[in-house]
Amino acid sequence: MAFLLCTEEVSDRCVHCCSRRKVSVALFKLIHLYAVVIWVGGMFFAYMVLRLSAAEVLPPPDRLRLWDSVFKRFFNWVWLALFLLLSSGLYMIYQLGGMYHVPRYVMWMLALGVAMLLIYTYVFFSCYVRFSLLVEAKDWPQAGGVLASMRKLIALNLGIGLVTVAVAILGRGL
Repeated sequence: MAFLLCTEEVSDRCVHCCSRRKVSVALFKLIHLYAVVIWVGGMFFAYMVLRLSAAEVLPPPDRLRLWDSVFKRFFNWVWLALFLLLSSGLYMIYQLGGMYHVPRYVMWMLALGVAMLLIYTYVFFSCYVRFSLLVEAKDWPQAGGVLASMRKLIALNLGIGLVTVAVAILGRGL
């Protein structure tokens, strides 16, 4: 933790330590950003583009099968993104000296991210698993109802994700 206390004037070793820390934090910020793009960008595409296009051209059974296939692939990426978001975010907080030392906007980002994680976990375990089983059983009316519930929660998560991005960008200047 010496790098938290050092200044560039203290010693050559401290300068090297601070430089390494900056590179490390920059790398973890990049990983964090990639994970955000995968998750929030994926939700935006699915909600604003794929949902409307699928409704235009596919009958309900085909549309539900498509969504089951899309979610199966996308949710695997979301689990990876969540792991990367949490590990990179907590690492950067650690590098800044812990929660006591981070700016308020970082605390807001963490709180919003945890809310998104909880919503996603509910969508996956409570909705998607049931949806997938209903699609497999070809229970189209029930599957459609579950998908409608998922759509609302995904829209909520997308909104929170976009707010979180705004907090990340604007928070530093406030």
